[in-house]
Amino acid sequence: MFCNILKYTVAQMALCSAFVAMAPLCAAAQEAPPQQMTAAQLFQYADQLSASGQYASAETAYRALAKHPEPELRREARFRLAMMMAHRQRRYGEAALELRLILDEKPDAAGVRLELARIEAMDGQVGAATRDLRAAQAGRLPVDVERMVRFYEQVLSAQRPYGGSLEINLAPDSNVNRATSSGTLGTVLGDFTLDDRAKAHSGLGLGLRGQAYARQGLSSGLFMVGRVSASADLYRQTAYQDVVLAPAAGPELVKGRHRITLSGGPLWRWHGGQLYTSGALASAAWSLPLSPRTQGRLELAATGTTNHFNALENGHAFTLSASLDHAFSASTGGTLRSFANRVEARDPAFANRSAGASVSLWADVGHTTVVASAGGAYLQADARFALFPDARRDISANASLAASFRHLRWHGFVPLLRARYERNWSSVGLWDYSRFSGEVGVGSVL
Repeated sequence: MFCNILKYTVAQMALCSAFVAMAPLCAAAQEAPPQQMTAAQLFQYADQLSASGQYASAETAYRALAKHPEPELRREARFRLAMMMAHRQRRYGEAALELRLILDEKPDAAGVRLELARIEAMDGQVGAATRDLRAAQAGRLPVDVERMVRFYEQVLSAQRPYGGSLEINLAPDSNVNRATSSGTLGTVLGDFTLDDRAKAHSGLGLGLRGQAYARQGLSSGLFMVGRVSASADLYRQTAYQDVVLAPAAGPELVKGRHRITLSGGPLWRWHGGQLYTSGALASAAWSLPLSPRTQGRLELAATGTTNHFNALENGHAFTLSASLDHAFSASTGGTLRSFANRVEARDPAFANRSAGASVSLWADVGHTTVVASAGGAYLQADARFALFPDARRDISANASLAASFRHLRWHGFVPLLRARYERNWSSVGLWDYSRFSGEVGVGSVL
């Protein structure tokens, strides 16, 4: 791929000399003066170590070359290291990070981006793989590269049989209970004074997000997929703790670039250390290509919920959502999403209709990926609560900014920063609130 780089030498690299002095295959040379090697010799030596299964020593050699001041040589070393990690050691997440470091320096390296998409597909990261395939096609591609794109699109159907992701963060929040900051509440009986426990409270929490999946092939293009998703927001005050667990399973059909997924399973939510709601979720999703750079997704979901604190909220919810993902260039893209939701409850005051839309833009800036999002929604309740003069009507807005820093990775974990703002205007004071929150943490694909 970078065949012209072997003409360079690294005689000045003390790190290479040190490596030669400690390399396992040259143990006898430890008592001799350090030897100097050309780049071609060191690449050949590292390749031999990799082929013989001495991966730790090979990685040391590749990383030594990856620190060379010549860009082409650095990129070649990272590329070979990524190939070894992915195809010999199955360290897909770390291999993907190495390829992204190459793309940080050279975003238009279509071949590298295609290899990244292939590794992401092997790792089961379908969304990331399709995004990188769209990014690769954002520029003008040679005919042979276009053929590779079509080949890698087929690779998406042969994915890793298991995997997952994990995110851990510290989350300061100005309104952990999403409550009003007003001291009074207007009712048909006059203004009530709210207890401090009913008003907004700030806090510093620990956020945990995780997902695990397993995929079993049933026949050509047909898979059975099982997933377990979990999240937890933990605070010193137990009353604000929130935990969600959602296992699901169902068939997935892949036909060319189309993907249809059916899924269903139970849902549990604990709030304040007690089981708050339980129920079941069923969904159907269709991912379809609209152009080489654009992909659409339609999803219909139905949920049945039992509220263990208030039986008047028991009922069903139905959600229809649509989204468009588009790559503007090899290093920028965006997503447009809209939804409509219907909630049916035993008490009509808890039943409502809502709809909304959001837009997010992402960009790779150096070694950092930045994502900016904004959205809004409208909600209308079926009836009013007896205590309040008007039925609930909400208008909400939100915005967020997030960044991940690939060059600061540690054992596959990448630092993450997020900032969010939410504002909900409501005709019922209990649901009128604003909220600032942040997250400082790490994330990894397992």
